[in-house]
Amino acid sequence: MTPAAPTEDPRLVRVLAADGSFAPTPAAERYLALIDGLGEAELEGLYRDMAVIRAYDRQATNLQRQGQLALWPPSLGQEAAQVGSARAARAQDHLFPSYREHVVTRIRGVDGLDIIRLMRGLTHGGWDPTDPANGNTHIYTLVLGAQTLHATGFGMGLVFDGRCGTGDLERDEAVIVYYGDGASSQGDVHEAMVFASSYRTPEVFFLQNNQWAISVPVATQSPAPLFRRGDGYGMPSIPVDGNDVLASYAVTRVALDEARAGSGPRAIEAMTYRMGAHTTSDDPTKYRTSDEEASWARRDPIERMAAYLRSRGAGDDFFAGVDAEAAALADDIRVRTNELDGLERDSMFAHAYSEPHPRVDEQRAWLADYEASFEEGSAS
Repeated sequence: MTPAAPTEDPRLVRVLAADGSFAPTPAAERYLALIDGLGEAELEGLYRDMAVIRAYDRQATNLQRQGQLALWPPSLGQEAAQVGSARAARAQDHLFPSYREHVVTRIRGVDGLDIIRLMRGLTHGGWDPTDPANGNTHIYTLVLGAQTLHATGFGMGLVFDGRCGTGDLERDEAVIVYYGDGASSQGDVHEAMVFASSYRTPEVFFLQNNQWAISVPVATQSPAPLFRRGDGYGMPSIPVDGNDVLASYAVTRVALDEARAGSGPRAIEAMTYRMGAHTTSDDPTKYRTSDEEASWARRDPIERMAAYLRSRGAGDDFFAGVDAEAAALADDIRVRTNELDGLERDSMFAHAYSEPHPRVDEQRAWLADYEASFEEGSAS
């Protein structure tokens, strides 16, 4: 079943047309001054973020196919929504990803190998969110929608501790949480919105509508635009072209700053498209058409930004440099993945309890004896 093409909402914020031309929608007018303030290096940086992470993503997909990873969730096609929103966050902000926000974590300082380790089964978390090097980036959450509750609880804590709403944009903290169109139907998301609205958390709910909840089209999931669900909880909600990195940046920056200032939570629906599979366990050819995929390929966020930069004078040397950086990252992640070792047997017992526990000690000893019995049997 192919989803019906939605009618464009007049509230949709778009700055760049699909061909890369500067063509703001009426709803984008309030954001243009913010975009005009971006320098050439910042604009080129947005493109670099997208292009480099796509190379990483493709390499990780290949590594899964080669048996190096148990699973990989591609982010192909969703780079603009993620890059724009992550670059909009301030250094003191807290980011709660789902499990596809690879470039969000990279922008905030997380080593891409930590995601690889998670998908390889070498760690339950991937990285330490309390480590300053990871930029207040909380760990991936594979349970759909659960991270919205984590983010809202954290946002409530910011309110209770007086760490927002003082009027100091450089110190007040805010929260952004990422989730998808499928997760938006989970009860956790709605419960999180209830508490966020009630406690006026400094929070942005960032919904990436990539059109498919695995094999269920968004038209089946909801008869109304998903951003209107935020309206129902009393939070200002904005639809944005998620394949336009400039629009994603500007809308998120304004929403975060309004939230941190004490105006309460905001919701953003970024309309984008999952160009690849839901995960490497999925075959999208079973439920969507090649015509649909080709239609969205013409709206590729990276090609769109490349065209815009060329219109501003970016030359072949710039794009060649980005391609070289992307290839270097892909090579580095392949090499380091192949160097990873397996897990030590005792690692499964290490974090069951915060303190030593006799039952854990008993189980550890039993497993050691059990494995030793095989060694004794082979010797005889």
